Amino acid sequence: MPASTTLRDVIGLDNQLPKLADTTLILIDFQNTYRTGVMALEGADEALAAAARLLAAARAQGTPVVHVVNDGGVGTPYDIRAEIGAISPEVAPVEGEPVVVKQFPDAFHNTDLEKTLRDLGAGPDLVLAGFMTHMCVSFTAQGAFRLGYRPTVVAEATATRSLTAPDGTTLPAATLHNAALTTIADLFGTVAPRVRDLTA
Repeated sequence: MPASTTLRDVIGLDNQLPKLADTTLILIDFQNTYRTGVMALEGADEALAAAARLLAAARAQGTPVVHVVNDGGVGTPYDIRAEIGAISPEVAPVEGEPVVVKQFPDAFHNTDLEKTLRDLGAGPDLVLAGFMTHMCVSFTAQGAFRLGYRPTVVAEATATRSLTAPDGTTLPAATLHNAALTTIADLFGTVAPRVRDLTA
């Protein structure tokens, strides 16, 4: 069966991937939360390694970088005051890189992310990577699209976990990951399979 036409195709949106140097990089929820315990993700270490390459390339090219963290409160797996909720060292911010704190899946909702982007002089093209593909990465891509940005998600620098589907079966992490990326690519933004797709 041939691939279906995307909503992006129907309404005439550009599907060309941007160059990393012409974008702003947003790293979403790369917290220790997702490396151990109840929220551990399949492929988290591989995604982190890809994100570290992406971050290094962005810094080398002078691409602005914004870090986003989810604060779930004291004593939760998302406690940003504790080691469990800290940003993983592979992609930790350096001086001058802003950190935006959120409490909803869409990093634009009730945060200063949009103001931060304006202050950085960000253009319309954003590159997103982070955890989890089907949740905060997906909803932040939607939020960016809603605000007129052009988000691109780097597939190898995202990951998620297996979940129980409504029919009681287990939906494997890889299936959920691909479904989320497919949803994004249908309308909200483009998807770069690998870091090198934006840096070549």
